[in-house]
Amino acid sequence: MILSTERLILRPYEDKDMGFLQTMLSNPEIMRFIGNGKPKDESGTKHFMDWIYRTYEHGSEFGLHVMVLKDDDVPVGHAGLVPQQVEGKNEIEIGYWVNRPYWGIGYATEIAVALKNFGLQELAKQKLIALVQPRNAASKNVAEKIGMQIEKEIVLSGQDVIVYAVQR
Repeated sequence: MILSTERLILRPYEDKDMGFLQTMLSNPEIMRFIGNGKPKDESGTKHFMDWIYRTYEHGSEFGLHVMVLKDDDVPVGHAGLVPQQVEGKNEIEIGYWVNRPYWGIGYATEIAVALKNFGLQELAKQKLIALVQPRNAASKNVAEKIGMQIEKEIVLSGQDVIVYAVQR
């Protein structure tokens, strides 16, 4: 999938993006609300990249993709429609991470709106979710801005998580 907005393009990860991914995964500020909250080393980044590539097996429209600026192709984060298992049920998550230097500029909301519209309209999904840890105010704000509402609170991989949802 290549998806574009006013300022951004989402494109699939390639091996050349490993360094960029490492900068995000090794940053404690970025990682504090992701997974177990711990940064990843080079080996962890390789495993994460392998996981991203495996999500592409569900189709080119799925998985995390590099978010680059339209004007100069600079990577600013990643986002995508991510297949997830939530309480034994297959779901599609709108996932979005923005690299620290680009926080507060609206990129997460911009790409989340595009992913929501793509998932509900182009892919005709009935429902999309966002998985957000309770203390992650920025991600909660993005989910709410794009019209998602709290569906439930769960424990996922040992972490408290709020499940936001939007229906078609």
